[in-house]
Amino acid sequence: MSTTVAFVGVTGGAGTTRVSVEVGATLARAGHSVAVLDAAFATQGLATHVEGRIDPDLTRVLTDEAAFGDALVDVWPDLDGRAAIAPVHAPFERVARAKAPDAARQFETCVDHAARQFDHVVVDVPPVADNQSVAAVTGVDRRVLVAPDARRGADLLPRMRGRLVDLGSESDALVANRVADGTPTHLPEADHVVPTGEDGVVTPTCVAPDSEFAATMADVTSALFDRDVEVDRSSDGFFG
Repeated sequence: MSTTVAFVGVTGGAGTTRVSVEVGATLARAGHSVAVLDAAFATQGLATHVEGRIDPDLTRVLTDEAAFGDALVDVWPDLDGRAAIAPVHAPFERVARAKAPDAARQFETCVDHAARQFDHVVVDVPPVADNQSVAAVTGVDRRVLVAPDARRGADLLPRMRGRLVDLGSESDALVANRVADGTPTHLPEADHVVPTGEDGVVTPTCVAPDSEFAATMADVTSALFDRDVEVDRSSDGFFG
């Protein structure tokens, strides 16, 4: 049975794309198949992790111009499992059409399609405001809030929790992101902690497991997906 998880930013720049990518790479490193879907239409951050031309992208699927399978791009081929990204890479006009209520509702259908093809589905979701982000958080099994360990993260967390409650979809966990010294300063109630990493990298850190960051992401991924994904330090590899 596939597990579908949305990583939802409590504020812009919370780092949901980085967390989504690293979790996806961790699952694939452990031999699982995983699809990562982009609901962050404004930033289109997942597109930076895809090499070559992106056509069709996910907005073409939502506007009935392409099939979902055609928008999936396999990435990180050296990993033991399969990882694929359904990125958004579109001009404003098509993004606007993909945000329309009827189009955005198809995002849930895309999650369902991915769940039938992959062991796990990860969704990169911005602060919930637009139609596609609403569809993303209501169409998954679990919703994980991602907040930067900063004053703005702590201040905006209650608002995003309340927004999920309004949608009938409470949060299942809180990830404190960019934690400098292991213990959150502003988010002591966080369920999981992600240390400071290098944003904007094309290849995820967790593709190469010989780092403390990769070990931490393995622990986070194990908890959120109910999988024993650990770093095998004897061989600098992953097992799951």
